[in-house]
Amino acid sequence: MAASSSEVAQQQIDEIEALSSIYGEDWCVVDEDEKIYCIKIGDCLDQPKWTLCLQVILPSGYPTSEPPIYQLNAPWLRGQDYTELANSLEEIYIQNLGESILYLWVEKIREVLVEKAQSSNSEPDIKKITEEVDEDNGDDFLLDYQAVQEDPVEILNYITSESQEDEELPVIHHGNPLTDRRSTFQAHLAPVVTPRQVKRVLEKLYENKKIASATHNIYAYRIYCEDKHTFLQDCEDDGETAAGGRLLHLMQILNVQNVLVVVSRWYGGILLGPDRFKHINNCARNILVEYNYVHSADESSKPAGKSKKIRKDNKKKTEH
Repeated sequence: MAASSSEVAQQQIDEIEALSSIYGEDWCVVDEDEKIYCIKIGDCLDQPKWTLCLQVILPSGYPTSEPPIYQLNAPWLRGQDYTELANSLEEIYIQNLGESILYLWVEKIREVLVEKAQSSNSEPDIKKITEEVDEDNGDDFLLDYQAVQEDPVEILNYITSESQEDEELPVIHHGNPLTDRRSTFQAHLAPVVTPRQVKRVLEKLYENKKIASATHNIYAYRIYCEDKHTFLQDCEDDGETAAGGRLLHLMQILNVQNVLVVVSRWYGGILLGPDRFKHINNCARNILVEYNYVHSADESSKPAGKSKKIRKDNKKKTEH
């Protein structure tokens, strides 16, 4: 007898709760409504050298009739290594049809990382601040939030210094505010095709006293470079630790391009915990849908494509 949709949904809920309990901070909810999750996996608990981020989307038929949609994200994972690991995961799925398999996948990946650490004295290649990434590898936004500490304005000034012409200010759209426990979230969106336009939009937004007074202005952008067939993309936490990376990852999953999304948060004095990330991403997704950057569910499951990303840490570190 086939499981009902409610039974399948409950299986997913039970598995997610178990994984969240097992992996703690290494388990990340990217978008709860779309059932997008990431798990950071390392070769050991303390100061791992080999790390990988497993990103999964759980379709409505998982685990009874559909496999998870997944990406394996790490700067060193290419070619034969990627193929072998992907084959191992698909073999696990086939051997356990109809069962919850995410825990088996995570532990298989950890086993591979441990083997790499034991068989090699060398460390994996670490990405530079700006680097093109192989299409299959996606982005390693969760691997190291504190890789490079730079001021976001200085980085944008550096990027735009080569192009001095005064580009037109794009139209800026504002989403509907969302309030939870006295914290208010609001998304802003602008079409952009150059980093200079990103800088101009941010400057224009900060001319608004209300936006400038927000506790956090989290942003991410993705620009498709036609000549190089790559994405120029970046994000900023503005003190809401990890929020910029999650926002950028959502935009990659949704496969949007040539757009900047800023989410302002005015803190109301009550800590929201993980709910703050859900609200940030929901506001962002809603405005992307409203202005037709997200066309269908099919597009949201496509790989993000090649990318060029400037990675940095944020200038403030707070929980709220």
